[in-house]
Amino acid sequence: MPNRASRPKTRAKNPNRRSPLRVLLAPCGFKENLLVGELVEYMALGVAAAAPNAEILRAPMVDGGEGFTRTLVELTGGTLESVIVTGPVGQKISAEVGLLGGPHRGQAVIEIAAAAGLRHVPEDDRDPRKTTSYGVGELIRFALELGATRLLIGCGDSGVNDGGIGLAEALGARPLDRHGRKISRGGGALRRLASIDLAAIDPRLKRTRIEVAVNWQNVLLGPRGVARLYGPQKGASPKAVRQLEEGLGTLAVVIGQELGIDVASMPGGGASGGLGAGMHALIGAKLVPRMRLALRFVEFDRLLARADLVLTAEGTIDRLTASGKMPAEIARRAKRRGVPVIALVGKIGAGAEANHAIGINAYFSVLNEPCSRTEAMEKAPKLVAQATEQIMRLVLLGWPKASGFRPGR
Repeated sequence: MPNRASRPKTRAKNPNRRSPLRVLLAPCGFKENLLVGELVEYMALGVAAAAPNAEILRAPMVDGGEGFTRTLVELTGGTLESVIVTGPVGQKISAEVGLLGGPHRGQAVIEIAAAAGLRHVPEDDRDPRKTTSYGVGELIRFALELGATRLLIGCGDSGVNDGGIGLAEALGARPLDRHGRKISRGGGALRRLASIDLAAIDPRLKRTRIEVAVNWQNVLLGPRGVARLYGPQKGASPKAVRQLEEGLGTLAVVIGQELGIDVASMPGGGASGGLGAGMHALIGAKLVPRMRLALRFVEFDRLLARADLVLTAEGTIDRLTASGKMPAEIARRAKRRGVPVIALVGKIGAGAEANHAIGINAYFSVLNEPCSRTEAMEKAPKLVAQATEQIMRLVLLGWPKASGFRPGR
């Protein structure tokens, strides 16, 4: 996905010619399946099939989840470096650090999902009491070894709930129980945490500016705490959710006592199973709303100002989408400009209708027949293109004939 893809085409002005329909493609990604750049291109195929005269504007909306690293590297003309790290269930996996190019040279980018993503947790072994973010710390260490002076971390699509204690351990921290022994890895062990020894933490962290792209509405604890909202998606039973909440509460108390930082309700602290809070408190990271960070690399507002319609996409739409997920942020900005938004999704979950109020005018699943999850993922490119084409054909039924727009045959 070259850098030019995010810029609108320039057209010679002709007062006697009406503008074509301008469609802004602003997807996020299909978790564990299609990355954001891939989604943009498959959606573009669908638009072109139904409306060959349409002007397609591209805005790959990096939300911190899967594809965050690769997309930013492609947008800036950077490079990727691979390294072997510890996966969320202790396996060895290959992950990437991105070195950005152009005016962003000197910055490195990583995504939590690359080392601790849900896709790396076998479906029959999903229990966030056991999974660890240790590999994320190894990725950070590798970025430091590459000479990065600034580090951007995408926080999303994780399969962990350990509050970042695992990644801190990989960088030199020692999480200890009341007997001074290191606790085991995983969110379930946090209930035994009594202190955190940071004497051996990597000194390079103090010389590195670290920013973490987070869902600003995700908090660590309370009625909307991260374990309660997202633990079940990661395989946690009701009992496990209570244990994870207790563990994160213990972590918050220890951080408060030893570092004087209140992470219990800080905005973004609950991102990726509490990694937002852990990275802020333990390695000095600054949490940034992911929309704000995305706007550094994608000229979304300028493209939105030219658009007649926005098509976004995400794996699942449900009541949680409105709580700070990227499609919701896109919809809110579009609604202020009076631009309609349609969402393509893999799954429509409970409470999805709440998203109408924030600016998602309609949503459609790309699935067109009953099939297994595996089959749906295998056919995703074709399904996305077909669904986009049908949505566009429906849109064109109501598009003003005076626009001079001709739908495809």
